[in-house]
Amino acid sequence: MNLVLALLPVLAFLLALAMMDSFKLVRPSSVLAAIGAGAAAALACIPLHEAILRLASLDTTTFSRYVAPLTEETLKALFIVVLFARRRVGFAVDAAVQGFAVGTGFALVENIHYLWTLADAPRHLWLIRGLGTAMLHGATTAVFAMTSRTVFERHPDRLWLVFWPGLGAAMVIHSAFNHVLLPPLVMTAVLLIVLPLLLVTVFQRSELATREWVGAGLDLDVELLQLVQSDAFWFTRFGSFLRELQRTFPGPVVADMFCLLRLELEVAVQAKAMLMAREAGLFVSVDDDLGAALAEIDYLRASIGRTGMLALKPLMVSSHRDDWHQFLLAQTKPQARWLASLRSRRLQGLAQRLTTRGS
Repeated sequence: MNLVLALLPVLAFLLALAMMDSFKLVRPSSVLAAIGAGAAAALACIPLHEAILRLASLDTTTFSRYVAPLTEETLKALFIVVLFARRRVGFAVDAAVQGFAVGTGFALVENIHYLWTLADAPRHLWLIRGLGTAMLHGATTAVFAMTSRTVFERHPDRLWLVFWPGLGAAMVIHSAFNHVLLPPLVMTAVLLIVLPLLLVTVFQRSELATREWVGAGLDLDVELLQLVQSDAFWFTRFGSFLRELQRTFPGPVVADMFCLLRLELEVAVQAKAMLMAREAGLFVSVDDDLGAALAEIDYLRASIGRTGMLALKPLMVSSHRDDWHQFLLAQTKPQARWLASLRSRRLQGLAQRLTTRGS
């Protein structure tokens, strides 16, 4: 019974959180990876905390209030930081699910450790740890992830700035809980009331933002893709900009730029269409040549080079979510082998078209 009280509530809440995600942005394998990362963080904290207590000669109350929130929240946050660095987080919804999953993994290992070392503890302790402390670990990491996602929306090019507000908030919440400002059972009850309300509100707002991004973005991407594929493209500011770049960059590089623009639009359309289908309860496969397209995007970015990408930036219609929805598509279907002949034929045709229109 103690095992159930200590472990089941946080697992049940994580499952409910994942089911609330109508777009199914986080795959079960990603949730399991986040749980594993949280478990690893908890395992790392055990010897770290023992060393700090031994070297600093702190009493357990001071340690739990001012040291443990810093070490635990920092170690839990590392996995989320890696996800952001790899552009694996698209919205507050998937940020919350993965953040709570990390906290769940941490809480599971921590409670199992305490079950082993405090086998004779009274049952109400496991009720508090299962409904209070375990939920706290999930909540603080979810708050960190959601706050970081919100800041990232405003500063996508300043990754070093993104994480401090959320990390500070998580540490403050954790420390306040450990101060035991209210009786433990009352504190647990307050946490169980505030946490669901907070997460449900964030989920509703984020799903609305996701729906608006998918709907409006899909219409715009389709129109731009049709424009790029038409002869009228060269009479737009996009076409004029590309012709101007021919004065600075070699013709093949400018052809790569045009190809990259078209490919990113094609991938964006596929990603948004897939999310619309998921919201409707449909799971559709992606195009057979998706793997080649994604590999070609990587090749083109490398071929254009850093200077060329900076020069192309005013023309790009993509956003900071492009790497994320490319990852989303790649998860849907395993990436196929890149066909060099396909890339060569496509680039040759585009280079010829660009040269003809440019002259």
